[in-house]
Amino acid sequence: MALNKPYLDVPGTTIFDADQSRKGYHLNQFCMSLMKAENRARFKADERKYLDEWPMSEEQKQAVLARDLNRCIALGGNIYFLAKIGATDGKSFQQMAGSMTGMTEEEYRHMMISGGRSPEGNRYVGEDGDAQAHRQPQGKAGRA
Repeated sequence: MALNKPYLDVPGTTIFDADQSRKGYHLNQFCMSLMKAENRARFKADERKYLDEWPMSEEQKQAVLARDLNRCIALGGNIYFLAKIGATDGKSFQQMAGSMTGMTEEEYRHMMISGGRSPEGNRYVGEDGDAQAHRQPQGKAGRA
């Protein structure tokens, strides 16, 4: 029996749920291995060789090698685990988040200090205020 997942229609958002957790288990375990200095050194010495020690999909390995964090998330990665890759590369969380949004670290920081992203285009499809929402005929009450 499939679970109802109304959160799947948030544009541009991947929710880390049980299904994503199962899909990304080995990817996330690889990331956690980078908490140990000896593993970081081995990874930096030969990234592909170290990745091949993990039963990850080829697509997951390629996403790690490309540092394509958005793809890693789509393939089951959790941002808090993926942050270990950034730390291994000497990057701050802000630098990583900026790269995921197409912004520089400074642009990302400014956006967050200024209140974050606009909700426009970032709501559930059909949610009040969403330009794609189905408008109710006049005289009908909105959502409760």
